[in-house]
Amino acid sequence: MTKPTGAHCSLALLALLAAPLAVLGEVDMPDEGEYMKREHSLVRPFQGVGVLLPHWDFMGNTMVTGNYIRLTPDLQSKSGALWNFSPVMGRNWEVHVGFKVHGKGTELFGDGFAIWYTKQRMETGPVFGSKDHFSGLAIILDTYSNHNGPHNHQHPYLSAMVNNGSWSYDHDRDGTHTQLAGCEVRFRNVDYETLISIRYENDILSVSTDLENRNEWKSCFVVANVELPTGYYFGLSATTGDLSDNHDIHSFKFYDIDDVNTSHEEIIRRMNIIPNAKTFEPPREHKDDPKPGMSNAKIFFILLFVVVAAAAVAIFAISYFKDRNARKRFY
Repeated sequence: MTKPTGAHCSLALLALLAAPLAVLGEVDMPDEGEYMKREHSLVRPFQGVGVLLPHWDFMGNTMVTGNYIRLTPDLQSKSGALWNFSPVMGRNWEVHVGFKVHGKGTELFGDGFAIWYTKQRMETGPVFGSKDHFSGLAIILDTYSNHNGPHNHQHPYLSAMVNNGSWSYDHDRDGTHTQLAGCEVRFRNVDYETLISIRYENDILSVSTDLENRNEWKSCFVVANVELPTGYYFGLSATTGDLSDNHDIHSFKFYDIDDVNTSHEEIIRRMNIIPNAKTFEPPREHKDDPKPGMSNAKIFFILLFVVVAAAAVAIFAISYFKDRNARKRFY
């Protein structure tokens, strides 16, 4: 048997130290052939703190620090957004977003944030701080339930919407009338960074999460036959109303997963695609929630009012006829 040398021992020690790091990096390690593009990514520490952010614009109440980008503070009526400068000129891609949503509220909080891949950029509006009637894809992380009757679901809720610019996101119904797919999630007020993965490959949209700090993806939904154009922009936005939360972005990593067979002509051709999803259920007609029935107390007071009014009318009528008859006898 050969006696181990100092070099062998050093290599063995390095291998042992590297093993845990490989496990910890499991979530963010791209597959072979994929690589992160800096011009579409945000990685800590963020530079240009408070003034400029390389490759990105920000607006509204957004605050940039070295460790996180806060779209909104935990205050009422705030709105903020973050938009990439450069259009995405790749057919297939994957995005990993690290974030934290947290605040003082224990039972009531809101409203949530959205991740965008759209034709328009830097336009404010009512959909989590961004434009309604957008063209493209929205991944929505909604933290406040607006109670939409039989279509209600638990919150927080993660959903997707593909829009060609003609549909409106129904915020009062949590977007269930136009959503592509969704799942219930738990990501608020945890002590660690939470992650979402959005993968678009060969017209298949896959959304997964790591919300339990396990360094592994859990599938939320997979939808086939989703057509998205090239040349659109990534963005993130959040808003608060009467309820509030801190909406913090910790990282945004864009991976180009086009294979070598994807031609430049194909990339250019897909710029003219109208966003659509062939398996998407057509938007249902908007229906207001049924009005609640009257309570027993309200019914009681209404009946009491009717009885009192009827008694008053009867007393007035009796008095009137008595007075009239008395006048007739006098004459």
